[in-house]
Amino acid sequence: MGRDSLIEDQRAVSPVIATVLLLAITVMLSSMVFVMMQGALTSVEKSSPEASVSVRGLSNGFHVVRLTSLDQALDPSQLEYQLTSSGDGTKISGLLSDSDVYGVIGSNVSFHDRDAGYSVTKGDYFVIDSNSIGSDNGEWKLKLIDLSSSTLLFDTQLIEIQY
Repeated sequence: MGRDSLIEDQRAVSPVIATVLLLAITVMLSSMVFVMMQGALTSVEKSSPEASVSVRGLSNGFHVVRLTSLDQALDPSQLEYQLTSSGDGTKISGLLSDSDVYGVIGSNVSFHDRDAGYSVTKGDYFVIDSNSIGSDNGEWKLKLIDLSSSTLLFDTQLIEIQY
């Protein structure tokens, strides 16, 4: 076999097909980059927390207010409680993280973190010494406000305690 018997084909893909292939590759790459970055470009606003509570009046002069549902864990330093009397307008308030409230036994208002994770979650509860502060007559309300989102989590009436 001589040199003349080998046929060398120097032609490549036609210029039109090459251009179409390059455009297709470019469109695919740019759409992949867009899909990957789409999550970072859209800002998702955090929803406001929602909660529900149950109230029990104990015969020893205490109220227990338990969080029966809460859709997200909250920071105690961003939660303000307000006890208000509809009779004479007396108001007691503070943050759940206050040193005389969070996890304290024997104070007028105490908050107990059931899982001890320094977060407010379902199952955590307030203990209110209603006999000492005079909130055992059924005229008091307890509110819990999330200061970070300015959301009223609950506004509940403390029931009258039957001794």
